Amino acid sequence: MINVHEAKTNFSKLLELAHNGQEIILAKAGKPYARLLPIASTASRMPGRVPEIVDTHFFEPLPDAELDAWDGA
Repeated sequence: MINVHEAKTNFSKLLELAHNGQEIILAKAGKPYARLLPIASTASRMPGRVPEIVDTHFFEPLPDAELDAWDGA
C-alpha cells in the first residue's frame, strides 16, 4: 500500500511494477482508496475466429407480441 503523495513521486516506477504483474494499492489518509493493476493482455483474442456461431434465426424479425413488449404496449 502506498500513499497518494508517494505514488505521485514514484508514478513511473509504480506503472512498471503494475505492468509486470504487481498489484499496487493506493491509499488516501492511510485508507485503501484505489488499485493499480496491469491491463489483461488481449493478444490471444481475435474477433471472427469462430465462424457461424450465431444461428440465422437470430436475424429474423421478432414476432409482433415481442416487439409490443419492448415498446411497452
